[in-house]
Amino acid sequence: MTPRTRRHLLALATTVSLAAAGLAPAPALAHPGHPDDRDPDLGPYVHVYDPSTPTAEIQSTLDAIFTKQERNEMGTDRHAVLFKPGRYDVDAKLGYYTTVAGLGRSPEDVEIYGAVRVIGQPDPNSPGGISALTNFWRSAENLSVSPSDWSNQWAVSQASPMRRVHVRGTLWLEPGNGGYSSGGYIADSKVDGITINGSQQQWLTRDSELGGEWTNGVWNQVFSGVTGAPAQSFPDPPYTTLPTSPVTREKPYLFVDGNDRWRVAVPGLRRDTAGTTWAAGGQPTPSLSLRDFFVARPTDGAQRINRELARGKHLLLTPGVYRLDRALRVTRPGTVVLGLGMPSLAPTTGDAALRVADVNGVRVAGLLVDAGQRESDVLVEIGRRDGRRDHATDPTSVQDVFFRIGGPWVGRARTSLAVHSDDTLLDNIWAWRGDHGNGIDWTANTADTGVLVTGDDVTAYGLFVEHYQRYQTVWTGEGGRTVFYQSELPYDPPSQAAWASPTGSGWASYKIADSVRRHEAWGLGVYSYFNQGVDIRADRAIEAPRRPGVRFHDMITVFLDGSGGIERTVNDVGTPVVGSFGTSPVVSYP
Repeated sequence: MTPRTRRHLLALATTVSLAAAGLAPAPALAHPGHPDDRDPDLGPYVHVYDPSTPTAEIQSTLDAIFTKQERNEMGTDRHAVLFKPGRYDVDAKLGYYTTVAGLGRSPEDVEIYGAVRVIGQPDPNSPGGISALTNFWRSAENLSVSPSDWSNQWAVSQASPMRRVHVRGTLWLEPGNGGYSSGGYIADSKVDGITINGSQQQWLTRDSELGGEWTNGVWNQVFSGVTGAPAQSFPDPPYTTLPTSPVTREKPYLFVDGNDRWRVAVPGLRRDTAGTTWAAGGQPTPSLSLRDFFVARPTDGAQRINRELARGKHLLLTPGVYRLDRALRVTRPGTVVLGLGMPSLAPTTGDAALRVADVNGVRVAGLLVDAGQRESDVLVEIGRRDGRRDHATDPTSVQDVFFRIGGPWVGRARTSLAVHSDDTLLDNIWAWRGDHGNGIDWTANTADTGVLVTGDDVTAYGLFVEHYQRYQTVWTGEGGRTVFYQSELPYDPPSQAAWASPTGSGWASYKIADSVRRHEAWGLGVYSYFNQGVDIRADRAIEAPRRPGVRFHDMITVFLDGSGGIERTVNDVGTPVVGSFGTSPVVSYP
C-alpha cells in the first residue's frame, strides 16, 4: 500500500465513523492547489490504486463507499475511485455521487474483472418491488469490464453516464424483474455482447459500438453514430438511428502517462462520426499536464478560484460541495473546467455558479449545480446575449453537467442553463426542478426554464429537462440541433390558472421561437404526471413555427399517471394522452 493510499483509507474510515455518529467530518486543511504531477494529493475523497494494492484493501474501500452512498441521495459526500493501468479483481457497486474511472490512455489499459455496476433499489410500486427510477448522479469512465457473472448491470436513470467503457460481455440496463427505469446515456463505449435495455423508458447511445443485439425498447431509444445499432424503426420498436453524429467532442479525462505523470486528455473536435475514438488506429489525443491546473477543494472560495483562472490555470474540482459567494468566471480561450467525483457548485448570494465568456474552446465537464435559497437569474451562462463570434472550428462544450432546483435544500433560479455562444456543444445535460427531496413545493423551489439557447448553430446530445414551471426548453437561436430529448412536465401545478401560458392551457416543453427559420431535432419524448388531483392540461408538448426549415423526427407524448394530460404532440398534430395511460407517437413534422 502506498503512503497516499493509506492516507485515503484512513480518511474514509474516519468519515464513515463520524457519519455513523451523526457528525460531519472535520474541515480539510489548507492545500497548495498546484499539484505534483507524479503523485498528486487530490484530497481524502479521491482514492487512487495501482495493481500492487492488495485486492482486499480495494474491495474494502469500494464496499465502505457503497454502504455510505447507497441511499445518500441528497447528501453532500462525493467520491472518485481511480485505477492506474493494470488488472483488478473487484466488484465495484456504485451509489450516489460515486465515480469509478481508469487512468489509462485507453479503456483497455485498466481491466476490471468482476463488475462496475449499479443495482436497483426497493420500490413497492414497481414490478418486482425494485426500480432504478432514482439511480442518479454516478458514473463509470475509461476502463474495461470483464463481468464475472453473465453480464454487467448498469441500472440507472438520468445523470449517470457511461463513457469510454468496454464491456466484454452482456450489458444489462434494467434493475431486474421488469422494475421501472428512466435512463440514460452511453458514449464512446463498446459492448461485445447483447445489451438488455429491458424497462428503460428512454436511452441515448452516441458514437459507440454494439457487438450484439439491443433488446427491445419502451418509448424513445436513440442511436447516434453507433456501429451495430438497430435499424431505424420508430415507433415500433421505438428506435431512432442516425448513422453518424454531426459534430462531437469527447469529454476530457485524467490519465497517467508512461512516465507516471498525471495528465488531462482534451479530445479534439470531430465531424460526421461513428464508433469509438479509441478503436485501433485512432489518433493520439492531445493532453495537458496536471501542473497546468489549479486543483480546488471545497474549502476554496470563489475569489481564490477566480484568481487562479485569471492567471491562466485550468481548473480541476475535487469532490465536495463548493459554496460560492460569486460566480466562477472563465475568460480565457481553451480553459478546461473538469469535475472529479461529481462536485457541486452551490451559489449562495443569487449570483450564477459559473459564467463563461464568449471565447473559443472552453470545456466544462462533470459538475452538479445546485440552486441556492436566494434566487439566481441563471446558474450557468455560456457567452453573452450580445456575443456573436463564430466558434465553429473550436466551440465551447458542456458535458455531464447536471442542475438541481431543490432536492438537497430549498433552491430557486429563473433559468438553469443559458447558452448564448454560437456553435456550443451540449452533451448529456440534466436540468431538474426537484420533484422530491428537500424544499419541494410549487412556491418553494421556483424555476421558469431549464435550458435557454439563444446562440446559433448549437448542437445538443442528450438533453434531459424536467419539471420547470414554464417552458422546459426555449430555443431562439438559428440552426440548432437536438439529438434525443427527454422531459417530464411539472408534477405539481396547483391549478390550471397557476400554469397558464400566453398561448393557451399549460406550457409546452420544447419551445422554438416564432422567428427561428432553421432547427432540427430527433427522438423527443415528453411525459405528463400531474399529481395534485386536479385536471391539468398542456395544449401541446412541442411548440414551433411551421416552416420547411424547422423539422422534427420521431416524437412521442406519454401519460404516465395522475390527472389531466397532453392534448397534442407537436403544434396541432398528435392524439390526446389524457386521463389514463397512453402514448402519441409522431414520426415527422411538418
